[in-house]
Amino acid sequence: MEHFSNYAREVVETIKPKKEELVIDIGSNDGTLLQSFRGYGLRVLGIEPAEHIAKKATENGTETMPNFFTSDVASSIRERYGKAKIITANNVLSNIDDLGHVIDNVHDLLTPDGVFITEVFYLGDLIKNMVFDYIYHEHLDYHSIIPLKYFLENHKMQLLDVKEVPTKCGSLRCIIQRSDGPHKEAESVMHQITKEKERGLHEPGIFSEFNKKIISARRNLEEILERSEKKKIAAYGASITCTALTYHFDLGRHFSFIVDDNPTRQGLYSPGLHRPVLSPELFYERKMDAVLILAWRYADSIIKKNKSFLERGGQFVIPLPEARIIS
Repeated sequence: MEHFSNYAREVVETIKPKKEELVIDIGSNDGTLLQSFRGYGLRVLGIEPAEHIAKKATENGTETMPNFFTSDVASSIRERYGKAKIITANNVLSNIDDLGHVIDNVHDLLTPDGVFITEVFYLGDLIKNMVFDYIYHEHLDYHSIIPLKYFLENHKMQLLDVKEVPTKCGSLRCIIQRSDGPHKEAESVMHQITKEKERGLHEPGIFSEFNKKIISARRNLEEILERSEKKKIAAYGASITCTALTYHFDLGRHFSFIVDDNPTRQGLYSPGLHRPVLSPELFYERKMDAVLILAWRYADSIIKKNKSFLERGGQFVIPLPEARIIS
């Protein structure tokens, strides 16, 4: 909530939209970001293909269309609401098959001085922070500035500004306008391009090194788990990233069940392995010796919340970015 509040404030301070100008959020979920924009006197509209979520957001006061962002939907919005001063799409572009089609729709729906703002995974941080478990079937693109700038130009759009943000273990917030827009390109764009070139982010060698680090991390974790072979181990985290990590590191044979804080996941089973997903209280009740934190990006908060497990003699195993045991 704080992230989106700060996001809306920064955008409003930068773009300075007039009262009642239109803000559209593609993949708006429950409308949290749009609620923040509405607080500045702007009209807002969400686009969310999950019908039940769109319906609930509308019932809560944020009008939301239960659709994918097609050219027909964009045309319908133009006719009914007019063009948008601001269009946002956060953690959405990586999931889209025909990204060019969507960018063309954005272009046609923006006012001449409007901007498109998107947050995307940053390839550079994905490599640096070892978050390879974000690589799975839903994520089709892993963005960086050099190809993104070229791609946008091919669709009559211009990259104006780039900001590194901490979400998803490292993302980019990009501000984009139509190629005929009035805004000047910020120095941040060329600065980011220079960083990528100096790092060799688009050279084959960086990916070879990345692969070696992943193999090494798997080997180190395997050594830790083999030393714990006779211990009773549970896993913590049942998200898609946890599943990706489980399969890539062949971890399923080491734990008998999974716990997750999300009640909607409890009572289900993990894909393929069919390990039951239970409430975290179960690793206490079943007196587990160790808990493997598959949701390793949240390890600090998980351990803090379960200090008593350590006090009882339990151990937490953290797989990444370097395998280690917390006792």
